[in-house]
Amino acid sequence: MNMDEFKSEKIRNVAVIAHVDHGKTTLVDFMLKQSHTFRENEAEMQQTTILDSNPLERERGITILAKNTAIYYKGYKINIIDTPGHADFSGEVERTLNMADGALLIIDAQEGPMPQTKFVLRKALELGLKIIVVINKIDKQLADVQTTLNKTNDLFLELATDAQHLEFPIFYAIGRQGKAASSLEELSESENLEPILNEIIKFIPSPKVEEGGFQMLVSNLDYDTHKGKHAIGRIHRGGIKKGQNLVLINALGKNVAGKAESIRVSHGLKKIEVDEAFAGDIIDMTGFNNVSIGDTITDFESPQALPRIHLEDPTIKIALSANTSPFAGREGKFTNSRQIWERLTRELETNISLKLEKEGDRMIVSGRGELHLAILLETLRREGYEFQAEKPQVITKSVDGVLMEPVEIAMIDVPDEFLGVVTSEMGIRKGEMINMMSDGDGNTRFEYKIPSKNLFGIRNDLLTNTKGTAIVNMLFFDYEPMSPNIAQVRNGVLIASEGGSALKYGLNNAQGRGITFIEPGTQVYEGMVIGENTRSDDIEINVTKEKKQTNMRASTADVSLGALTPATVMSLEECIDFLEDDELLEVTPKSLRLRKKYLSHIDRVRQARR
Repeated sequence: MNMDEFKSEKIRNVAVIAHVDHGKTTLVDFMLKQSHTFRENEAEMQQTTILDSNPLERERGITILAKNTAIYYKGYKINIIDTPGHADFSGEVERTLNMADGALLIIDAQEGPMPQTKFVLRKALELGLKIIVVINKIDKQLADVQTTLNKTNDLFLELATDAQHLEFPIFYAIGRQGKAASSLEELSESENLEPILNEIIKFIPSPKVEEGGFQMLVSNLDYDTHKGKHAIGRIHRGGIKKGQNLVLINALGKNVAGKAESIRVSHGLKKIEVDEAFAGDIIDMTGFNNVSIGDTITDFESPQALPRIHLEDPTIKIALSANTSPFAGREGKFTNSRQIWERLTRELETNISLKLEKEGDRMIVSGRGELHLAILLETLRREGYEFQAEKPQVITKSVDGVLMEPVEIAMIDVPDEFLGVVTSEMGIRKGEMINMMSDGDGNTRFEYKIPSKNLFGIRNDLLTNTKGTAIVNMLFFDYEPMSPNIAQVRNGVLIASEGGSALKYGLNNAQGRGITFIEPGTQVYEGMVIGENTRSDDIEINVTKEKKQTNMRASTADVSLGALTPATVMSLEECIDFLEDDELLEVTPKSLRLRKKYLSHIDRVRQARR
């Protein structure tokens, strides 16, 4: 197939947008397979969630990074942009939607429109994208197609700013079976996603082409050791040829000369090198090693910059620093502040919704939410970095002399038996209930407006108290005047009073006071947090203590020791949620250790007196 032959009238640029876990990536899988993008013997055909190539995406079952692919159908090239569905990665959505002319809005037939559905739809309508609605997962046992359709129509009525926004085709799909139809009656006869593909060609407009020289806004970056940085974006106007002289216009408005060293376009998951490309297509080009997301690459003769990508501000920050625990440097490959700072600076090039600043030895990283920051820390950890993290803080701002804090909408779905758990937990955290709906099948959905600072740890608390049945979703709402701080929600902790190897006898004593986070044989140091107390105060315990030997022989001598309860092992996100202001999380490639900022008892007493 000649990749050069696709000019703008034969191109469709479509973003796939939805709330997390509504089936975007699975639908894209079947589009790739059914359009015969892969040969029969290619390994990708055997996979699911093909575009989720990042190991963290596969482990968590969510899309973290926006990616683009392309299929060829009935003589048309359809560029597909798969976007994250989690609100914490909405920066990925914002920077990639500008490459699209239309969008597939995927909505779960059981859950209906969710917080992130509203966010991505609002962004898509603001950009004037044509929307095709796909009601997915209608094979779910509790699917309620009509209610979901009514809520979808209400959502469009709420967000529409133009009468044309209310004109959108609707399809019904079973994503895991790779089939869709324009009506429920036809769905049983359908065998594929061709109805949606046909509608994309018919309903989504071809890219608008302006007269003039080459112009492209850089929406994404890639890198390889042979060619350096790859700039990825949609050609706004004109065409580009290999070897063509170009100009990069950066954030400071400075012009940097260069040339197109290579040009590639997508074909499935592959990138095919071409000699030229035309307006409307999405390309990957090299030639500028100092390029950043938001820069414009344009014609050498008449350079003109495109508007830079605007992103909403971060709402949460976390302070990182070099590890200072007694175990520092034992497990990490990159351990000093300079190495950590350089790696974080590189992250800013592609993760543009992050912000970074330095305060002495502390590196302050600001992002969209706890998951956004936790994914970054997990990535650093897997790359061999060792550091320590403080408790996350919300980002406040002053408006007309009034201190303002971020407020979020929390949507919580639980079985009716746990209604009291939710109302009690949200009451403690000063949440304001704005809606409460029962689905008639024993489940209730709560909507609360609540300051972001009061939400730390709520997901884990609700999952624990509802036996894992709660579904919690959050979406940024607005900034409101600062509210009073709430009392500490979490209980106190068990602190190791001495260093050494944790023993069964010492841990048995600790489990009489609460739950433990470590197993026998774990190396500990003074000031390390080894468990959670059943009460609100902190307790120091010597978990390295051995049982004293005696000459007494009795069958009941060890009855009281018994078997230890297995340790509670927390993920990195759970550890971050668990932190209080006087604690740190030690992060290494092999371990996660909670500790007090002041390790010795006397230092903690002195600090408390201050």
